[in-house]
Parts: sequence; C-alpha cells; structure tokens
Amino acid sequence: MFDQLPPILGEDPAFLDAVEHCSRMATIDRSCLVVGERGTGKELFTARLHYLSPRWNGPLIKINCAALSETLLESELFGHELGAFTGAQKKRAGRFELADSGTLVLDEIANASAAVQEKILRVIEYGEFERVGGTETIRVDVRVIGAANVDLPSLAKAGKFRADLLDRLAFDVITIPPMRSRPIDILPMAEFFALDVMRDMEMDAFPGFSDAARQTLLSHTWPGNVRELRNVVERSIFYAPSDGNQINDVAIDPFNSPWRPPASLEGSSEIFDIPPPSAPPSFGSVNFSDTVAEFETSLITKAMNETRHVQKDAANRLGLGYHQFRRLLKKLNIK
Repeated sequence: MFDQLPPILGEDPAFLDAVEHCSRMATIDRSCLVVGERGTGKELFTARLHYLSPRWNGPLIKINCAALSETLLESELFGHELGAFTGAQKKRAGRFELADSGTLVLDEIANASAAVQEKILRVIEYGEFERVGGTETIRVDVRVIGAANVDLPSLAKAGKFRADLLDRLAFDVITIPPMRSRPIDILPMAEFFALDVMRDMEMDAFPGFSDAARQTLLSHTWPGNVRELRNVVERSIFYAPSDGNQINDVAIDPFNSPWRPPASLEGSSEIFDIPPPSAPPSFGSVNFSDTVAEFETSLITKAMNETRHVQKDAANRLGLGYHQFRRLLKKLNIK
C-alpha cells in the first residue's frame, strides 16, 4: 500500500493541516470533495484518500469531466450497450463498473452537465445505474471523490451545479492551500525540484540559488502553484550558465520579452508610450540589426529615465532579469 502512496512535499503548517485532514478522511468510507486552485496537487490528495482507505487494494479510477462532451462523459462513466448510439459496435463497461470495490475520482466535476450530475447522484445514493441505451440495473460499490478548482457552493447558488449532489459530495471538503499561503515551503520545494532536474540532466552538483534568486522565488505570488514552481525551477536550470556559479536569474515568466505581442489585437500596440512605425519599411531599405538595436535602445533608455537610472527597477519594468538587462546594456553600449 505505502509503496503506491505518492509523496506529498511540504512543511508549512497550513499545508500539513490539509494533509492531516486528508489522512483522517481517508479512513471514512464516504464521498467527499478535494478543492484547490490549479497546480496545488489535488491529484496527489485524491490518491492519498484512496491508498490510506480500506479500499486501497481496489481500483483507483479517474476521469476528467472537463475533457469530454456531455454524451461522451455519460458513456465513459456509465458505459453503453451495443447499438446505443452511432459507433457503439459493442457493449462497453463504464468507469463506475471499473471502479467497483474501489474509488472513482471525478476531476473538474463542475464541468459535468446537469443530466450527468443527476445520474452521478443516483449512483452515490443508491449504488445503481443503467448503461447508456440499456435497461438492466447495475449495482456497484464505489466511493466517489470529486475534485474542483472553483467554488461549488457559489455555482449551486447560481443554479449551475446541482445542490443535492453537492450535499452528498460535501460530507467533508479538503481544501488545499495555494503556494502563496505556504511560504515556508517555497525554497525547500524549489531546491527539491532543482535536484530532481539535475539528476535527470546527469549534472554533478546543484550550485544553489543566489540571494537575489531566492528573493525572487519568495516574492512571486505563484498563480500556477506547485506546477508553476516546478516549471520555473526547471526552466531556470536549463538556461543557467554552466560555470558552476549559483543560479541568479529565475525565469518566472517565459513570455517576458520586449517583443511580446500586445494583450489584444484591438488594444494599443504602444510600449512605454513609444509610438510604432507608421508603416513598415520596404525591403532593402533598412538594416535589420541596426533597426532592432535602435528599438532596444529606445526601450531601455525610456525605462532608465522613468526609474531614475536604477537598473534593477528598469529591468523589472521591461520584464527582464537583472543580468539579462546588464548584458543588453553592454551589447548596446548604453552607459
């Protein structure tokens, strides 16, 4: 059992409370909900609920309700009979049947249609259903765990989620704290991910993060939570200089670039109020490298003037790392 239990990283008290809550709930054979923002680790918590439960030796079946249309989701959950619809060339068991004696995780359950929610409710209440296109009543013993990254009570109040299904699922609700609410875990997890990447890259040693990099990691709000943190660490290591020095530039946003397209095609294309060219030059009438250098110089000069020549602030204003900004200053010979 324990060798199948996925590891959960974290020492922040808020996070440990959620883990303890999950471990207690695992022993109670009732349906429940796991709620958290994207990237917080809902899949790890649902697996913990299964493998620490009396059903640990039974199947753990998962389905993403947001990935399928209403018709396909109904067929995937409840199965279908031969000829139930075009393309149903044979009888097929659904996820509820496959999860018999085990656990079924309904990820992104808020995306299930009202009709599918009603059938899910019937299985939870009575342990029975019919396949699509069938009349035979099938009985199963399944623990249902719903996972969501939205506020289900608000959806129920607005009539967008069945209140009776919410009542049955919400015997207990495990809410995972976001990364910004567990700051104690940011640096240890970043170093754990870094070591993991170094092993994959067969690198000898991890030089560590500089003080500036550590401060960047701590000050970011992490809207993508643990998943975003891992991506940032991996990206930063991939692009770090191979000189053995500490990692100083943390690549938080891969979209950061002076040439990033505007947020809306209908919006302004101005950057720092620098007007775009009135018309593109004709081919052969411009030196491309000189034109790009002039544009870069104008952006940097504007940013430097507006930040009173504080280079770190100017780099932040342009969405650049400090050392990336310094390399541009040297390249463009800007004093």
